[in-house]
Amino acid sequence: MAIRKTDPVAKAKAKAQAEALIESPDDQMARLAGELESDIVCGRLHPRERLTEDDLMKRFSVKRHSVRELLAKLEQMGLVERRKNVGAVVRDYSIRQVQELYAMRSLLEMQAAKLIPLPLPELQLQTLIAIQDKHDLAVQAHDTQGVFSANMAFHTALFALADNEVLQQAIAEYARQSHPIRFSSLTSADCREQSRTEHWRIIEALKSGDRESLVQTCGAHLLPSRDVYLKAQQLRVAGLNPNSTSSAH
Repeated sequence: MAIRKTDPVAKAKAKAQAEALIESPDDQMARLAGELESDIVCGRLHPRERLTEDDLMKRFSVKRHSVRELLAKLEQMGLVERRKNVGAVVRDYSIRQVQELYAMRSLLEMQAAKLIPLPLPELQLQTLIAIQDKHDLAVQAHDTQGVFSANMAFHTALFALADNEVLQQAIAEYARQSHPIRFSSLTSADCREQSRTEHWRIIEALKSGDRESLVQTCGAHLLPSRDVYLKAQQLRVAGLNPNSTSSAH
């Protein structure tokens, strides 16, 4: 009788499928929340857009109680809000809320920049450079999802250098709340390129030990996404179509 050879690729695929079947409820919830978070940041879901339970049940092949738990998690993350007689919608910020949120982000992130030991040791510097190389590739490829993921990785690694866990958690929390605001700049080629350039300016300041440049760049780095969203909000309040403007951002 001939001995059947095992295909390593097929075996690995079967193992991955088996692991997916035994995904824990917490892991599943985190994965689904991550998918919707990505949709919001990348502009596939827009501010004020409804998230209906039936649509989410169909998309993710889950039961209603799981969808309600998912929406509650997204609301807790600051990405979704519940409105009377409407249901769950992607969070929309007023002009004042945007200004206040970004003032807090600026305060926290500039403080973290003041705490990072300078000049940065070569090993830590190379870690940031490796992340930024991925960000560069995503920007060049016009890969919005890749840009978002690499950008998040860069800033997580950057602010971890301040060695203050409470501050790092606060930065991450307020950054997450700004996800519905950031989609306009993320989908703009000019804003993506500006962000990429500023990342390298941050790396150069870390390398040279230029504290003033590091702090100022970290503060200025937040402005494009804030300003693009504020301009769109102002036009909407004035009854104009934001997409009809010729702004570079």
